[in-house]
Amino acid sequence: MNTPILVELTYLASAILFVVGLKRLQSPATARAGNALAAVAMLLAVIGTLVETDVATWTGILIGVTIGSLVGAVAARTVQMTAMPQMVGIFNGFGGGASALVAVAEFLNTRQSPSGIAGLVESLGSRVVESGVTSDGVTMLLGTIIGGVTFSGSFIAFAKLQELMTGNPITFPFQRSFNALLFLASIAFGALALGVGDVGDPVTMFYVFCGLSLLLGILLVIPIGGADMPVVISLLNSYSGLAAAAAGFVIGNMVLIISGALVGASGLILTQLMCKGMNRSLANVAFGAFGGTAGVDRSQIGKRPVRSADAEAVAAELGYVHSVVIVPGYGLAVAQAQHELRKVGDLLEARGVTVRYAIHPVAGRMPGHMNVLLAEADVSYDKLFDLDEINDDFANTDAVLIVGANDVVNPAARTPDSIIAGMPILDVDKANRVIVMKRSLSPGFAGIDNDLFYMDRTLMFFGDAKQSMADLVRAVRELA
Repeated sequence: MNTPILVELTYLASAILFVVGLKRLQSPATARAGNALAAVAMLLAVIGTLVETDVATWTGILIGVTIGSLVGAVAARTVQMTAMPQMVGIFNGFGGGASALVAVAEFLNTRQSPSGIAGLVESLGSRVVESGVTSDGVTMLLGTIIGGVTFSGSFIAFAKLQELMTGNPITFPFQRSFNALLFLASIAFGALALGVGDVGDPVTMFYVFCGLSLLLGILLVIPIGGADMPVVISLLNSYSGLAAAAAGFVIGNMVLIISGALVGASGLILTQLMCKGMNRSLANVAFGAFGGTAGVDRSQIGKRPVRSADAEAVAAELGYVHSVVIVPGYGLAVAQAQHELRKVGDLLEARGVTVRYAIHPVAGRMPGHMNVLLAEADVSYDKLFDLDEINDDFANTDAVLIVGANDVVNPAARTPDSIIAGMPILDVDKANRVIVMKRSLSPGFAGIDNDLFYMDRTLMFFGDAKQSMADLVRAVRELA
């Protein structure tokens, strides 16, 4: 069997593994295996591409793979779960940046021909319309602008999540109009880079086009607040896939087109699911400047009386009932208390209590954040239930333990004039007893007070989640 056929078979196997791996990501129980299959698929794709193109020495490739693997392994071991959204943001940025570099390198390579636009057209191998624009030339521009927006936008998202810059929306007058004009200017300079109008040096026009793409990515993400970070990460993930698909068209690599299309489509579907989980439109997320604490009147928060409890009282509320539902939130990730939480669950189950975990689709700061957090603590997958599966059961639940969640359990979502009106929430307020573990009464990402804290059936368990959970473990062990 000759080499080209082997390469094509390798690409086919890679594509199949990508699809199967993506399918297995649907469930927490099979997600790890799905991720491993996708990794094998990418390895096969890289090997097939290197054999097909012969663009570098194997020594150089092995050095690159070794360095990359070491960086990835160290990051996987050392990055805290609270920083996982930032890490995903960086991955998206590098993916988009790599795709943009492929498009940029291919464009500059075609400009080396001394025969001007005619040479560019000939080297691209596309049919030319009268303006001199080719389909491959347009694909290069698409790969560049999508990859550039993904690169700069992802690092702005990283900076917001890492608190290197404010998580509040950053806005200025006529921002949407300015962004629209910037996008139109990008299209204009892109056309000039392809020789349309024969105005100025095409390479210079292309460099301006690249700069505008990076600026556009920054300006599209800065007005998005912390409440919408799960959606932003999903959307940028989709962008990185589209950029990869465009890069695949540029260099004629079928497996890159397939994998990029899969990432782009799945990211867009996940984005829509995240929007549904917040009852928001994608346009409202992108342009609504929602979230953060800007403009919040903190003087009114905490003015109403609450009922607080210590570890012993909470242990008594949880240890002598039949059913408990635990609702994890971002505060659990911040405190790194997932292992202590699992101990609480195990102790309660040893006492005959049925323990389940309710997962809201936008809990945390990235899609699936809580699932990954609980998996790290070896919580059994069959105990995890999403909103649709468990919401009807809260009315028959003895006690709910909320750890660091806020907006996703806020009954204000049922109030028509609330800024989170219509947002699907976990109906925890219908349970017989609600216990909220938080540092304070501070608002969540939406920046509004939570009426749940002040209900008669609610007990507030104040303190750092990790220390409070350790105290709760001790108190449950001491129950008769």
